[in-house]
Amino acid sequence: MTLWSARVERTLSAEVWEFLRADDADLLQYDCEATALHARRLNAAGLLTDDELDEAEEALARVAMEGGVEETDEDIHSAIERLLGPLGRKIHAGRSRNDQVAAALRLYVGDACAEAEAAIRSLARATLDRAEEEAETPMPGYTHLQRAQPLTVGHHLLAWVEMLERDRERFRFAAGQACPSPLGSAAVAGSTLELPPPPGPLIRNSVDAVGDRDFALDYLYACAVLGTHLSRIGEELVLWATSEFGFVRLPEEAATGSSMMPQKLNPDVAELVRGKAGTAIGRLTGLLATIKGLPLAYNRDLQEDKVSIFAARRDVRGTLAALETLVAGIEFDDGRLEAACADRLLQATDAAEALVENGVPFRDAHEQIAAQVRGGTFEPPEERRSRLAPGPANVPAAVDEARARF
Repeated sequence: MTLWSARVERTLSAEVWEFLRADDADLLQYDCEATALHARRLNAAGLLTDDELDEAEEALARVAMEGGVEETDEDIHSAIERLLGPLGRKIHAGRSRNDQVAAALRLYVGDACAEAEAAIRSLARATLDRAEEEAETPMPGYTHLQRAQPLTVGHHLLAWVEMLERDRERFRFAAGQACPSPLGSAAVAGSTLELPPPPGPLIRNSVDAVGDRDFALDYLYACAVLGTHLSRIGEELVLWATSEFGFVRLPEEAATGSSMMPQKLNPDVAELVRGKAGTAIGRLTGLLATIKGLPLAYNRDLQEDKVSIFAARRDVRGTLAALETLVAGIEFDDGRLEAACADRLLQATDAAEALVENGVPFRDAHEQIAAQVRGGTFEPPEERRSRLAPGPANVPAAVDEARARF
């Protein structure tokens, strides 16, 4: 069923129909929600009776739960109108598919953001549990992937939580951007029907309302940055699980073997988490490229926004759940970590700062210790303990403070 066939006499070719038909079934429940809201506006304006409104809301709730989209439907909007029968022909008054799809997509993105926030919170809490368990486990801190200064596993894991908190805030921002309703904008210039505005914040300009996809970009940006952060975590887990590092042992419920080499236990979850980041970045850049050349207001190019958003939501959901299982199950090898921390060069900065406390200018102290390192004579001062950042005693306090935020 098409909603525009009154204007076009000929039937579309099969190839064109297949090309134009939208793959938007994921929006069905959200379009039903937006359609019910529009029906209430029509009822308030006297264009739908109370009985018709009750019938419409009942039918829309049933469609949202049971579906009913067929291959002969161009999109979910035409499917809903068909499934509502004669009532569906009335409900489209005062709106267009342009504001209809924008409204449904905004509802979808708001829901996807809430889902992402909950999954991020769950991963952060699992990470905080591990940070608390490993609060006093020493490990080297790295810069340039070279051993730099000593710290603890707990402190390092808390850095992951900081990244996740920023990710959560990005999804909250995207949800706020998706909140305003475009209903009432119709195709581009509103409607002559005197309908009450939908509840909630409104978009001030009808042209912007139907052409705007900034909220979709904000969502995909949040997904891309989250994917980038999770990729960094995945990369660390891949490194730590190597024989060369040996800092962690992988849980069998979150690792795979080899079809050829019987000894292998591979960090496939961490690797695929890393790989998903590239796809997430591609979705963002793809939609940016789609939008950049579009004149206002709506253009059929925007049908491509949904493909990226639907896939992004699935990836965010699956990636966070799988990574949580991995993080919760890894075992840290205390012996390998302690051996790595026994490297006396990790104390070089502490030794330079000990000289500073004795009145030596820092640059002079730096040069003295560097000369000892070059000559192979460096020994850390025995009376000075390494300064762990922030120190084993402070990790539990930092965990408690982070739990309060999550």
